[in-house]
Amino acid sequence: MEHRERHCPQPSPRCLASLPNGYKVPVRWPKSRDMIWYDNVPHPKLVEYKKDQHWVIKKGDFLVFPGGGTQFKDGVTNYINFIEKTLPSIEWGRRTRVILDVGCGVASFGGYLLDKDVITMSFAPKDEHEAQIQFALERGIPATLSVIGTQKLTFPDNAFDLIHCARCRVHWDADGGKPLMELNRILRPGGFFVWSATPVYRDDERDRNVWNSMVALTKSICWKVVAKTVDSSGIGLVIYQKPVSSSCYEKRQENNPPLCDQQDAKTVPWYVPLSGCLPRLPVDSMGNLVGWPTQWPDRISSKPPSLTTLSDAEEIFIEDTKHWSSLVSDVYLDGPAINWSSVRNIMDMNAGYGGNLSQRCDIIDVAVEMDRILRPGGYILVQDTMEMINKLNPVLHSMQWSTSLYQGQFLVGNKGFWRPK
Repeated sequence: MEHRERHCPQPSPRCLASLPNGYKVPVRWPKSRDMIWYDNVPHPKLVEYKKDQHWVIKKGDFLVFPGGGTQFKDGVTNYINFIEKTLPSIEWGRRTRVILDVGCGVASFGGYLLDKDVITMSFAPKDEHEAQIQFALERGIPATLSVIGTQKLTFPDNAFDLIHCARCRVHWDADGGKPLMELNRILRPGGFFVWSATPVYRDDERDRNVWNSMVALTKSICWKVVAKTVDSSGIGLVIYQKPVSSSCYEKRQENNPPLCDQQDAKTVPWYVPLSGCLPRLPVDSMGNLVGWPTQWPDRISSKPPSLTTLSDAEEIFIEDTKHWSSLVSDVYLDGPAINWSSVRNIMDMNAGYGGNLSQRCDIIDVAVEMDRILRPGGYILVQDTMEMINKLNPVLHSMQWSTSLYQGQFLVGNKGFWRPK
């Protein structure tokens, strides 16, 4: 999978991506979850290939999503309820709030979990699944494209309450089990891994071998099976739980995989090789193991456990919450000329060292990339210095974007339907 991993093209492309023929203003949410314009994401091969699995069906000018999938033959809603019935302590929308869906297909699993107050990052692990991610984003469901290959995923440690894989076609035991250990890294202590795949419920030689490998691998990283079952359609799943204490790590007969060095916990997961070690469970400033976050919706206003190692963590969290609360309510929603009723999917770019700094990225390359991934009719909202705004503004004008400046520091750009001839 190494050749499919993210990289910066050299030289950076400076051409504008064309629009699909017949492109229309997207269907508004929540209707878009179930139907979108075919012309906006014209991928007929995927529609034809998946028609018998009820992922997506073409009806006239629309693509319709009936909520089916390879592993949920009775529909995604029944599948979601089946998971919670199998393990009630999952508590969709209260205990389990933030999840990762690996091998998401067209993201119906994440789309329907929104009804349960669950936020899902739908994730396709191969770059040839680009069409599936386009379908998901056009529907208004958060989704991203990456590869579980040789590098860490771009998520912090202990980030997700639950990770889901329904025949996601990732070889978890490859390379000494590093792909599964990467899930262990980003899963909270006490978090769940829901795996629905043929090795769970079929008994041919191939599936039996994969299952035996998973048994050995999950035991070595101290995951325990908390549920295993088969539904009425014959589809099975197993639910693993990551440990909440270090006692299992200490009792293992073999220290394999070993615990990571303390220094590894400080590594930011950008362009970093997959690790063959187990991160130590997080502790607070007193050395106590960090517990599960507060139940949702109280979690949004409570200090994240990940900040407990900082002496001034609570002050930082409170000030940051106040800052963004007032900025969004007083400036973003009321001030700039943005029609928020037309906005569903937003990318929040905290660009840091990879963004608009002149010594790292040319402003033209940044603008062209924003133009590529933004819908016609979409907006950018940039808060920056006037020096940076004065550099960006003429580039946007050259691409026939309309722009306006609000309060001398907020640049609003609106992408139109213009393309060069």
